[in-house]
Amino acid sequence: MTSAPQLDGRVAIVTGGSRGIGFATAAALLGRGARVVIHGRSAEHLTAATARLQGGQGGDRVLAVQGDVAQEADAERLLTETVAKFGGLDILINNAGVGRFSNVADMSTEAWRSIFDTNLTGVFFTTRAAIPHLKRRGGGWIINVSSLAGSNPFAGAAAYCASKAGLNAFTEALLAEVRYDNIRVSTVAPGSVQTNFGGHEQAGADWKLQADDVAEVITDLLAHPARSLPSRVELRPSRPKQR
Repeated sequence: MTSAPQLDGRVAIVTGGSRGIGFATAAALLGRGARVVIHGRSAEHLTAATARLQGGQGGDRVLAVQGDVAQEADAERLLTETVAKFGGLDILINNAGVGRFSNVADMSTEAWRSIFDTNLTGVFFTTRAAIPHLKRRGGGWIINVSSLAGSNPFAGAAAYCASKAGLNAFTEALLAEVRYDNIRVSTVAPGSVQTNFGGHEQAGADWKLQADDVAEVITDLLAHPARSLPSRVELRPSRPKQR
């Protein structure tokens, strides 16, 4: 992109916004003038993230809402509190995700359900709650953070890969449903990102993507003219670790 998108006055929700890709995205949106709501399950992480964002010039343009996207009532409350604070919604970034990795034979029912409840059902809950508010604003953006694992499954991650494949299909169907309401829908699918997601060891992982790399892709999407819809963006490390 030749210039950063200016989002003065726009209202954005970022789920999973207290750490990692979500936090980087929230900071990038604030840097472009948006008002941002971060959502997550941990009050401690939200408090720390809010202080950092406000100290980084976010000020009163930041709102933190605690909750679990996998709970229907929490997803609906997220939208209610956002609209009460900022008057509407223009951008929804569905970033919250769970990564629990084990072979199918060793996976508990609870682990399976927690992955799908957050990675797929949670996106449904927040999206369904957001669509009426986006329509009232005359349109907007929904960007779902998926993973290359959704199209490149690997051993030990059947549930995670399946949840992201489902998210990809959900996103494509949603795109077709709301495009004539001026709501643009995209998938951003990163590969290996250097965060603590899934409890992965980060030592010696400098070859991985940074959270800021993914945030830049997300904010660049918002700069595209209304006639343009980059519906799926895949992001890979340029020089992955050689095996």
